[in-house]
Amino acid sequence: MARRKLREEERNLEPDMTPMLDIVFILLIFFIVTTSFVKEEGLLVNRPKMNQSSSDNTPAIIVQISETGIVSFNGKLVDIERLPARIENFIAKNNSTNAVVIPKYKTRHEDVVRVIDQIKTFEQLTVSIGK
Repeated sequence: MARRKLREEERNLEPDMTPMLDIVFILLIFFIVTTSFVKEEGLLVNRPKMNQSSSDNTPAIIVQISETGIVSFNGKLVDIERLPARIENFIAKNNSTNAVVIPKYKTRHEDVVRVIDQIKTFEQLTVSIGK
């Protein structure tokens, strides 16, 4: 009879998982409640589709930025403060609506943003970023 009770007790030695599940759910709720969600802000970039071809033959404004922050406008060096004057002159002669900014790989982001800010003063221009 004692052996029968020992066997029944051995079968019932499984641990009760209910408290463990309670702890897991409490931790899950804690982490969900304490997590702060940060909305990251960035630049809105509209990329053209691969098969889309340009129907107009107006020349684009090409602004290149070197790693050291030197800006060139259509292949000619220009001071960043003089960039809007060059763009205005180019638009008057060519009626262009596209501007392409091409920074080098290690160009500082603030240099790129400064150039884009200078270009965005012209509302008729669409700014693209190339590589």
